[in-house]
Amino acid sequence: MPAWSEIGYDSKIEGDFIVTRIDAALNWFRKNSLWPMPMGLACCAIELMAAGASRFDISRFGSEVMRFSPRQSDVMIVAGTVTYKMATAVKRIYDQMAEPKWVIAMGACASTGGMYRSYSVLQGVDNIIPVDVYVAGCPPRPEALLDALIKLQNHVQHEPLLATLKKA
Repeated sequence: MPAWSEIGYDSKIEGDFIVTRIDAALNWFRKNSLWPMPMGLACCAIELMAAGASRFDISRFGSEVMRFSPRQSDVMIVAGTVTYKMATAVKRIYDQMAEPKWVIAMGACASTGGMYRSYSVLQGVDNIIPVDVYVAGCPPRPEALLDALIKLQNHVQHEPLLATLKKA
């Protein structure tokens, strides 16, 4: 009778433990599960919805869970024109998000005010909240948003996690 062996796993080759740093493991978990808070304020929101659909499939990057509650989201995607009336709501929602949190400014209007140089349009969302990644275009293609998400994931992966925690 032949000896039974498990197929696909050999403990002599792979070992029984993994060696890594705790902040590297936690950052890997965080970077692959960024939950967006979509702030669709104008026409860029259509491209944001397209990025979540099956053709571009934002779920490949761990961001398929669009949360409309700021307390359940990690990254705010500001897509479109931010007016001064809407700026207070954007700031309030950003303040309600739990740390760590990141912001993507999607489109020319969210980044710089776009073609609207008027008294009612905020000339860039970075005047009220810190922006981590800017996406150019009017409106930007869904591929550009996915590229910005990959850039944000690379940023999250290299953040010093344990060094920033408060000592008890």
